[in-house]
Amino acid sequence: MKKLILMGRVAAGKTTLTQALKGEQLHYCKTQYINYMDTIIDTPGEYTEVHTLAAALAVYSYEADVIGLVVSANEPFCVFPPNCTHHVNRDVIGIISGIDKEDANIPLAERWLLNCGVQKEKLFYVSSYTREGLDTIIDYLNK
Repeated sequence: MKKLILMGRVAAGKTTLTQALKGEQLHYCKTQYINYMDTIIDTPGEYTEVHTLAAALAVYSYEADVIGLVVSANEPFCVFPPNCTHHVNRDVIGIISGIDKEDANIPLAERWLLNCGVQKEKLFYVSSYTREGLDTIIDYLNK
């Protein structure tokens, strides 16, 4: 299985997605530091949001085969700049989390990730709670 690093703003659903992909019971756990596991690297949202911490994401991305940009379906804004994927020398996927939320705006989250440079065929739509879409990510990582 390819190693996946998850990046996104605070509360985007990275840790919950990590728990779901690993088949663990879902529980809230604020990520305080980079969690380097066998197949997943879970990063704190602050590393994406705070410029001075962002270099750590670049360093850890070299340990991964796939970079996952995570955007919650109900986020009010996107932290990733336009065309940010074009300088990355790894596969980049876009993950829209929380697709089951009442206030989900999936088309908006999709536009943000496409604007970042994620290819349409590398967009994944997931709910960690209902497990919808998890198999598609797992299948992709197993290729």
